[in-house]
Amino acid sequence: MRRSTAAAVGTLTGAALILGVRLSVSAPVVTAAPAVDLADSGASPSATKAGSKKKEPTKKPTSVPATADDSGTAGGGSGLTDGTFKGTGVANPYGTVQVSIKIDRGRITVAAADYPNTGNSATINPNAVAQLKQETLRAQSADINAVSGATFTSKSYVESLQAALDAAGA
Repeated sequence: MRRSTAAAVGTLTGAALILGVRLSVSAPVVTAAPAVDLADSGASPSATKAGSKKKEPTKKPTSVPATADDSGTAGGGSGLTDGTFKGTGVANPYGTVQVSIKIDRGRITVAAADYPNTGNSATINPNAVAQLKQETLRAQSADINAVSGATFTSKSYVESLQAALDAAGA
C-alpha cells in the first residue's frame, strides 16, 4: 500500500513539474516584418526613369553596386527595366509571401519581402528571407537555392520574385 501511494505521489509530482516547466516557457517575441520603401518615395514603377538621379540613402544593407556599360544597363543588357516592382503574393500553408525588388541600371539592387511572422514562422522566416534576399542579389535572377527548414517560404519567395522579375521585363 505504501509503495503504491509513494508511486502515485511521485508520478503526480513528476507530472506537475513537467507541466510547470512547460508552462513557464514563454512564447517567442513576435515582431512585424520591417517595411521597406523600395522607391524611397512611394512612387510607382513608371515614375522612376532610367538615368534619373535621386538622392540615395547613405546605408543600404541589401544593395549591390551596379556598373553600367554603354547601353545603360548592367550585366550586358539584362533587359530589366529600372524601377520598383512587386511580385504577386504567393500563399503557402503558413501564410503569404510577397517580394518587391528595385532595379537600377538593369540590376536588382534591393529585394524586400512581406512574409508570415506568427507562430513558428516568427523564428524561421526572418533568417530564411534574409538568406533568400542575399541569394537574389548574388544571382540577379530567381534561380536561387531554397533555405533548408523553410521550404514553403523559399518556394513562395521564388514564385513571387519571378513575378516581380516578369513585371520588370526579364
